[in-house]
Amino acid sequence: MSRPVDTDHDPRLREIVAEVAGRLRAIEGLMVDAMTEKMLEIDQLDGDPVLVDLLHASVEGNISTMIYMLANDVPLEHTQPTTAAVEYALRLAQRQVPSNSLMRAYQMGEHEFNQQCLDFIADLDLPRDEVIGASKLIGQIVYDYIDWISRYVFRAYENEAQRWIGAEGNVLSATVNQLLDDAVRPEAFEKETGYRLGRTHLAAILWAGESAAGLTELDRVARSIAAELRAEAPPIVTAADRNTVWLWIPFGRHLPSTDAETVAGQVTLPAGARLALGLPGGGVGGFRRSHQQARAAYEVASTGGRTAPGVVGFGDRGIAVVSVMARDLDSTREWVREVLGPLAADNDNAEILRETLSVYYSCGESHVRAAEQLLLHRNTVKYRIGKATDLLPGRHDRMDLALALTVCEYLGSAVLGD
Repeated sequence: MSRPVDTDHDPRLREIVAEVAGRLRAIEGLMVDAMTEKMLEIDQLDGDPVLVDLLHASVEGNISTMIYMLANDVPLEHTQPTTAAVEYALRLAQRQVPSNSLMRAYQMGEHEFNQQCLDFIADLDLPRDEVIGASKLIGQIVYDYIDWISRYVFRAYENEAQRWIGAEGNVLSATVNQLLDDAVRPEAFEKETGYRLGRTHLAAILWAGESAAGLTELDRVARSIAAELRAEAPPIVTAADRNTVWLWIPFGRHLPSTDAETVAGQVTLPAGARLALGLPGGGVGGFRRSHQQARAAYEVASTGGRTAPGVVGFGDRGIAVVSVMARDLDSTREWVREVLGPLAADNDNAEILRETLSVYYSCGESHVRAAEQLLLHRNTVKYRIGKATDLLPGRHDRMDLALALTVCEYLGSAVLGD
């Protein structure tokens, strides 16, 4: 049990700590973004946009709590763990991410927060004894909080990991992960799961929002999807976390369409659920590659623009390329702005112009066909195209323009600016 923060100290030190807290509050958003970005360098904490969002929310909750404690002299026993911090730990346990990655994140957070506090103390130009006193006081408060919250979320992680291990289907999940990592022989996999690998596989990821279907419902939907796509045999379905399942659907000679629009018309998804598809692949290699493709489509869909279709396929227009560009959002964002200029703004007017220009290019630069597809008058399309091209900075290759527009369509605000 961590000891309460000692509040029996010089009122002058309290004034200094409160001043530092005020300065921290002024840059809180920047701190959250920078700290999250740094934590994503930790092994297995990056790669999934859903987990990245949860990490950001967890960092935000912890930083906000620490600043509040410093600003208001709040003792540790009066604080509560943030929901986001606990949820992030639970999700890591469900994804079987090692707990040491979580602990490293808290250690890194403590270090970065303390360094910022020390920088602000140095800026105040205080007498040496006040610098030492304020530094010790802040260091103690931050240490006590991080020690308490990290032990709290670690217990939550351990309890969830044990519960997840005991959940039905865990053996299957472990076996699937071993095959994906090339850590189990195909013959042993087939014996353990009853799923034959010498066929064509279509991998998919089915997921739902927090208030939507649970695992039992997602499992039922996954098996229903396999039947609706006329699978040769039952699919293999395994839980990635409590809101996400991975599935592989086996096929013989009859291969399904993997066009998202076609599949969306064939399957039934509950409200809030979404589906990402790979491409059909044969044998063990196809089993793995189709899953990699489904994950790429899932990451694009999870990063998401304003339009969020229920079904997203790796084979859909632009998804494969956008999934690669989504791995480095900072560079992609800068490139999009260089190519599109004011059209990369995150507002309704720019979005209308981007959509019109994108459809115009996809229609072979025909105003008539673009107008038919957009259900607009041809003169309206011509006006919008003229306005859009006037805003473009300099001359750019048509392929670059089309790709930048596609990136904006799929990644939305993640690559757009003010």
